[in-house]
Amino acid sequence: MTNLANELRRLLGDPAVADDPETLLAHSGDKWFAAETPEVVVFARSTNDVSQLLKFASEHRIPVTARGAGYGYVGGCVPSRRGIALSLRDMNRIKDVHFADAVAVVEPGVITSDLKAAARAQKLFYPPDPASMDHCTIGGNIATNAGGPRCLKYGVTRHYVLGLEVVLANGDILRVGGRVHKNKTGFDLIGLFVGSEGMLGIVTEATLSLLPLPPSRATLSASFNTMSESAAAVQAIFAAGFLPSSVEIADHFTLEAARHDSAGHDVPPGNAHLLVDMDGQVESVRLEIAQLKELISKLKPTALEVSTTEADCERLWALRRQFSNSLRATGLTKLNQDIVVPRSRLVDLVDFAEKLSARSGFPIACFGHAGDGNIHVNIMADRYNRESAVREKVERVLDELFAQILGWGGVITGEHGIGLAKKRWWPEATSDVSRAVHQTLKRALDPNGILNPGKFLD
Repeated sequence: MTNLANELRRLLGDPAVADDPETLLAHSGDKWFAAETPEVVVFARSTNDVSQLLKFASEHRIPVTARGAGYGYVGGCVPSRRGIALSLRDMNRIKDVHFADAVAVVEPGVITSDLKAAARAQKLFYPPDPASMDHCTIGGNIATNAGGPRCLKYGVTRHYVLGLEVVLANGDILRVGGRVHKNKTGFDLIGLFVGSEGMLGIVTEATLSLLPLPPSRATLSASFNTMSESAAAVQAIFAAGFLPSSVEIADHFTLEAARHDSAGHDVPPGNAHLLVDMDGQVESVRLEIAQLKELISKLKPTALEVSTTEADCERLWALRRQFSNSLRATGLTKLNQDIVVPRSRLVDLVDFAEKLSARSGFPIACFGHAGDGNIHVNIMADRYNRESAVREKVERVLDELFAQILGWGGVITGEHGIGLAKKRWWPEATSDVSRAVHQTLKRALDPNGILNPGKFLD
């Protein structure tokens, strides 16, 4: 096509289309290091815009890569085959927050924390809480089935999606589910699209389940001399019958990065950190946090603090939410692996990561969702973007890490998806039958292969 941008301007109007170098560069990637500039960027304003665009792109077999805020960690929205980068940032209306139905209806460009605030204003609660919730979008959360610390008690994004409006590759508009909280009318098509990384259709509206807002909350922060002690404390919490809303751990390298980060928050002493959140009714939370404090005290922590007000809890959590930025502030390239192991393997994972770091020479920073076995294992590499030898060495380290995770019955991604970053390990992480089913679904819904091409299904 001689001038794609002009064709799209005639189709969608001038304000919806951009092809200047600055805009193209801004839509070339996400938080991973890889990037590719699209030929044109389209800013969708409505479902009709998306429908017209995909019909046009399908007819002309032009690649379309959808994106939200660009806060992914695996290159999922890199337009690998160039073509059209479809931005959904301007479709950002919260259409409804309904207390009686306990639902929210939102467009994909809504920022996650904005939805949480809108729900909270009506004493409702949207639990999924990715660390980037002040920046990431609901559409991106749905594309990756995003999680967060509260997954332990409340589950991931998939558990809160009641209905979707999805534009298929040929421009058809599919509506599945709705405002009801139980629905067994046919196949689980909602589950098919949640986590599909923009390869089966483009979400243009979501109906989300909300919960009653817990009236009380408490946070326990503890420090230990070793990461193994912190991991063992997690097992002790469950063995005692507690079900916290969140259980997070962090290792020495992560804590040191936070201590040296000029934008960091107060970091407790010690080489390993444990953070536990409880929520519920006022009296039950008061009783449980006191019992939890007694339990952790017996494990000989180097520091222990409990907060029972929302402001004080958020102060303790501010440290956790800053970890990724603090690690990036070290100047090393942070290669975030969101692996998941069976919970019984948590101590084994910590030990393995420490030994892998010693063998490889790369610092490895571990922190994350200890409650559900989803630990962010960050390979911290110097000169990664400048030297191919460093990248090759990192690949070998990842080979070893992923082989061990899979050997334990774990998975190579719990939240971020496969994207480009983990494309190499997709065959090892899946069976021949599983990959064949994926390909069958892809061909059925996107026969021309225009939606987010170049990723793990290629």
